[in-house]
Formats: sequence, structure tokens, C-alpha cells
Amino acid sequence: MGYKVAVVGATGNVGHEMLNILAERKFPADEVVALASRRSQGTEVSFGDKTLKVKALENYDFSDTDIALMSAGGSVAEEWAPKIAAQGCVVIDNSSKFRMDPDVPLVVPEVNAEAIAGYTKKNIIANPNCSTAQMVVALKPLHEKATIKRVVVSTYQSVSGAGKAAMDELFTQTRAIYVNDPIVKEQLTKQIAFNVIPHIDVFMEDGDTKEEWKMMAETKKMLDPKIKLTATCVRVPVFVGHSEAVNIEFENPISDDEAREILREAPGILVVDKREDEGYVTPVECVGDYATFISRIRVDPTVENGLNLWCVSDNLRKGAALNAIQIAEVLCSDYLKKA
Repeated sequence: MGYKVAVVGATGNVGHEMLNILAERKFPADEVVALASRRSQGTEVSFGDKTLKVKALENYDFSDTDIALMSAGGSVAEEWAPKIAAQGCVVIDNSSKFRMDPDVPLVVPEVNAEAIAGYTKKNIIANPNCSTAQMVVALKPLHEKATIKRVVVSTYQSVSGAGKAAMDELFTQTRAIYVNDPIVKEQLTKQIAFNVIPHIDVFMEDGDTKEEWKMMAETKKMLDPKIKLTATCVRVPVFVGHSEAVNIEFENPISDDEAREILREAPGILVVDKREDEGYVTPVECVGDYATFISRIRVDPTVENGLNLWCVSDNLRKGAALNAIQIAEVLCSDYLKKA
């Protein structure tokens, strides 16, 4: 007997990926339902070799649904996640709305799968920010080995993290430059084509952006509250795939060779680290893959027990859809067992 799964926000970038990954991983679902707002009702979306017609979230009865995978934004999650959860359906939410709620587990299965047990408090589990998700997959096994004191991370985040409209904006601006048309910016704060923007989410009083704060706060919640972390988050003209330059300071000695071997054995990670041309992974190569790729592992000689590494992952997958479905897989195997 399988599960009934609803994908809320099925017409968006992450919703499409959720449907793709459910089919690819042969998730044990007897029925998958695609949901979105009323204006998308009747739209067709792909699920494996099937086509699903989108139903309206507002009219849907969740009482016989086991899991709702939500990727419809914070305001929709705020209104609907508690309502869905109250009907007995476990919500796995991709928005930032519930991440720092002490009664809602924030989970990356390779890092803290045991936290899923806390879902019963509100029937909601939160997916972390895309940039945090891929980073903590790499930090976890290194932290277990040598105990991380401090992390300095600079991100190179693709426009898909800001939604389909931002992807369209990169495309149209790039074309406009080639044909000498005016550059129109609507989705991002500055021109993104042939440019980088050191501004993701809103600014906070201390000068950090909310994205930078999320990386710090979510890492502490999932991995270790003692870890100090500072981030600079940058939007780059890449369609899909987030990259991160990560500097780590440890309490205990660890060599680059040790780190390389530890990461090779760690779940969810592929190490591609040759000190030669093309001996590393870039965003173009990670698209469509489940793994978080680690390259450029090397000692930082400017601090005691320091390492640098390069971390790349498909943000629509590990940063969002894949992570949510991995949570659902653990939920089904360990907590919602059906005969």
C-alpha cells in the first residue's frame, strides 16, 4: 500500500522538479496530485510518463493525503501549511516561513535525519535555504572529524533561486545586450546579464542580507549552535546551479588529504578534485544531478587548522525539491509506515 502525495506549487520551477524527482526515484506513492492557485487550475504538468491536471489548492481536501510537498512561497505556506497539517497531512515546506520555528524540524537528511521525529509537534517539516542545504552536506562529516569553529562562505547563486521570472530576465537582458536593445530590470535589483549582484533577499540592520543571515542561523540549528559563520551571498548570471567558496577553521588538525577521503565516503557528495585543467566541477555540470560536488580542497595556511573548498550543486534539486523528497522518504520508511 502506497502513499498519497500532493505537490503544492506544481507549476513553478521547484514544483516541476519535485514531480520529476518523485518519478525518477520511484517514490512509493499510489497517487500524486498537482496543486496550485486557481489561475493555474487545469494546466497540465508532467509526472514521469504521465500528465497531471493541476487542481486548485483552495478547493482541495487533504484529509486522505499523507504528505504535502509545498513550494508555493512564504505567504501561501503561512496560510495553508497549518490548515493542511491540521487535516492529518504532513507538510514538507520549502519556504523560509517555518525554518526557525523551534517546534518545526529543519532537515537535511544527510545531516540531521533524526530531527524528522519532531514533526509530530506541528505536522510540518521545513526545508532549509538552498545555499545552506548544499553547504551543510559538506560541513557535517568534516565537523564530526575535526570540529568546526568558524566558516566564511561566499556564494555564487544562480538566478533560478529567484524563480522563473528571474531566469527569463537573465535571458532577455542577455539578448538585449547582443541586439543593442534597452536593458529592462524588474525581478532583480540591478542588471544581471554579464554582471554579479551582492544582494539576495532584504537588508538587515547589521548590514547582512536575510540570505546571509539564513545561512548562519540554519547552520547553527541543523549542525551545531557553536559554529560561527559569516556569509556574502551573490547572484550571478547562471541559470541553474549554486556555487560556494567555503573557508573552514577547525578546532583540531585536519589535512586536505584527510578531508578529501572523508568527503568521498560521505553520503550525498561526489568529490571531483584534480589539480589540473577541468579537474573541478562548475554549475553547468551539476544541473540535473542529485549530488553535491566538492572540488578545490586545500589547506588554508593563514589560520591554524584551516581548509578551503569549492561546493557546487543543482539548487532546484538538492537545494529544494530533492531535499524535500529525501525527507519524505525517511518519513515514510521510519515514521509513516504502511502495511
